[in-house]
Amino acid sequence: MGVAASGAVQAVDGLVNVESAHSVVATADKLESVLKDKGMTIFARIDHSAGAEKVGQSLRDTELVLFGNPQVGTKLMNCAQSVGIDLPLKALIWKDEQGKVWLSYNDPAYLADRHSIEGCDPVLEKVSGALAKFSAAATK
Repeated sequence: MGVAASGAVQAVDGLVNVESAHSVVATADKLESVLKDKGMTIFARIDHSAGAEKVGQSLRDTELVLFGNPQVGTKLMNCAQSVGIDLPLKALIWKDEQGKVWLSYNDPAYLADRHSIEGCDPVLEKVSGALAKFSAAATK
């Protein structure tokens, strides 16, 4: 998967990638803090690298944060209930082959297309703006 130059934000096949100035753990910690400050629910934080280590394999630092707001998620599911398969929202924080750290998430426009969401443009715009702000705060 190709990613952009330093400091860039790029959407590729529905995935938004934001380069982080921090380690995977520090980025995930900052994201969690920002989300909690904004009243979001943190449903889980998964350390994929630790899971790999438990089975005798190696994986570059990779963590997944699952989060959301049931008020917003319910509005989206009322427009297209199948979007529930992609909720709660997720952010993957990972280190690439060159040692750069990235925060990646599904582009809400991709979710709208994937689930044929109609009539929820204001909600999708709000989610898109919030994700951009959350990721910027976690990666700077």
